[in-house]
Amino acid sequence: MASGARKLVRSSFMASVRALLALTFLLSGGAATAAAAMVRNGGSPSIYGGGGEEGAAVIGRGGRSLLQAAAAAAAATTQSAVFSLDSYGAHGDGERDDTAALARAWSAACASAAPAVVLVPASRSYLLRQVTLSGPCESTIKLMVKGTLVASPDMSNWNESNRRYWIVVRGVDGLAVGGGGTIDGNGEGWWENSCKINRALPCKGAPTALSFHTCDNLSVNGLKMVNSQQIHMSVEDCTGVELAHLFLLLISAGDDCVSIEDGTHGLHVTRLVCGPGHGISIGSLGDDNSRAEVSDIFIDTVHLYGTTNGARIKTWQGGSGYAKDIVFQNMVMNSVKNPIIIDQNYCDSAKKCETQEGSAVEISNVVFKNIAGTTISKSAITLNCSKNYPCYDISLQDINLEMVDDNGATGSTCQNAKWRKSGTVVPQPCTSTN
Repeated sequence: MASGARKLVRSSFMASVRALLALTFLLSGGAATAAAAMVRNGGSPSIYGGGGEEGAAVIGRGGRSLLQAAAAAAAATTQSAVFSLDSYGAHGDGERDDTAALARAWSAACASAAPAVVLVPASRSYLLRQVTLSGPCESTIKLMVKGTLVASPDMSNWNESNRRYWIVVRGVDGLAVGGGGTIDGNGEGWWENSCKINRALPCKGAPTALSFHTCDNLSVNGLKMVNSQQIHMSVEDCTGVELAHLFLLLISAGDDCVSIEDGTHGLHVTRLVCGPGHGISIGSLGDDNSRAEVSDIFIDTVHLYGTTNGARIKTWQGGSGYAKDIVFQNMVMNSVKNPIIIDQNYCDSAKKCETQEGSAVEISNVVFKNIAGTTISKSAITLNCSKNYPCYDISLQDINLEMVDDNGATGSTCQNAKWRKSGTVVPQPCTSTN
């Protein structure tokens, strides 16, 4: 994405195996402990699930519970004009199609000159096919989900040319979404037909349950999201995004717990717990020889359990652009395979990728600070950088990474990396060179 374009952040979160979390700040997915994370300054998280083992996450803020957040949202509802789905012909039985009722309620609310609320009533279930709720709206609008929105189980209801979405909100500024209700992607049929599960099938994308596009000043506060077809929530091309009090019942897909992609600037994520999965990743960036720009990323207070990677930056050979001004700090690793890793030669292919000597996404001013715990790999620190575009200003501070069960000493590998250390760093950086 070119400089000056809308900020785009995609962060993916996956929960641990059969764990119910009570998280107490802004945004997370996770493991069996209390934590949370925060996304601000144009953040655009994507929350991924699909095809694996069960897990859960609860997100809170300021010590309030999900129910307290929903109650606060309900109080605000009484001050606005309310457009209930039931008033627009909805059945609310979870069996008959209520897509048109939601569309009519949204259209009326969006045209209201007074602040408006689209209400999904409590204790009822509303079956939906694909639906897009568009703006701009005449006044501020809230989508209060107190009951359940459930996806149609019939995969044929999805348009083959655009099957990547279920509920889309587009072009609505100042939107608030909450209510304490449930978004149910009804994803079991999609998981069974995933090409990752049944490799004889052709690969076709599954829907994102809830998507927000070009929505500035977006607040999502107090929702339960379960059984997504693939991605729970995606926020794209938006600025001023805050997510809070999200309860995510996930199916681990064995991918990144958090994925920070092209166009991400000024992202703050804190108090995060996750695992299993691939850890916290910036990238992959620069695929298909594209340009990528990522900067001002702050990852703080993280617990990882059994992940493939810990703090990772991954870029494709042949890309261009930069990933800079990045901090990973206050992280605890538990049986993580690659706790600290920069891979400027990333290759997601069944076949070995040949090393190229062309362009690369430049990586600089990266801090790994106060990181401790255990690894299952001898190489606890890996800095695998480009010959033509070496990584530089890589800082390693106060690191202590040991083999799980005291199974020998850890080491590190480096290639084309310019680093410095401060404090005690275990293992010693760059004890071997690739």
